Amino acid sequence: MKINFDKFNKEKIAAWAVHGFTGSGAVLGFLAIISIINSDAVGAFLWLGLALLIDGIDGSLARKVDVHKQTPNIDGTIIDSVVDYLNYTIIPSLMIYWFQMVPQGFEIIAPASIFLVSIYTFANVNMKTEDYYFRGFPAVWNIVVLYFFILGTNLYINLVVIIICLILTFIPIKFVHPLRVKELRNFTIFVTVIWSATTLKLVTTPTSKIFMIDSTIIFIIWIFTSIYFAIICWGRSIDKEKEN
Repeated sequence: MKINFDKFNKEKIAAWAVHGFTGSGAVLGFLAIISIINSDAVGAFLWLGLALLIDGIDGSLARKVDVHKQTPNIDGTIIDSVVDYLNYTIIPSLMIYWFQMVPQGFEIIAPASIFLVSIYTFANVNMKTEDYYFRGFPAVWNIVVLYFFILGTNLYINLVVIIICLILTFIPIKFVHPLRVKELRNFTIFVTVIWSATTLKLVTTPTSKIFMIDSTIIFIIWIFTSIYFAIICWGRSIDKEKEN
């Protein structure tokens, strides 16, 4: 029996495929949870890294196939938000608790505070500016925990950073979306690729080897890419003429 593929609505199939692609981030999050339960921080970060990659490109795919038109009964934004809350908030909070990244006595308070404040972030309809910057800290706790892990920072420093990020959630400081902000977009994407590559190397490098010459060079490059993001976020925040 010959199947007539011309009868299939390829646009709808593509739209559903994109929704499935976005939803796969939740599966990666589940695998990250399994890694955490097994006390495998590196494995958890690798799964979260793949989820971050999906989150970075699924929006472009959704716009390309026009998912709103092809699947009007399915809200891809809600799918994306659910997956992001899992991977950006719930799992990093679990890592803070499981790997004891804050002082004793705060192992419940800190994650619980992240849970509550991040709800505001995901519900805030004004979270993004017209030029695609985030207004206030965008609840990227996976990145915050990643820096704790690579830098091996003191537990009290981690707690202070968490408190600062919680406060910044309600302050209109701009945070760049590395793929959508048009200003310096090509260079920012280039820096993002470098940051991602160096992050992968540092996460998978044993702590005892972090200061070997090759790892040190990679670490320095990673620091400079991090400074770049900090500079453009701060510069955009103080530029009142472009306020949205």
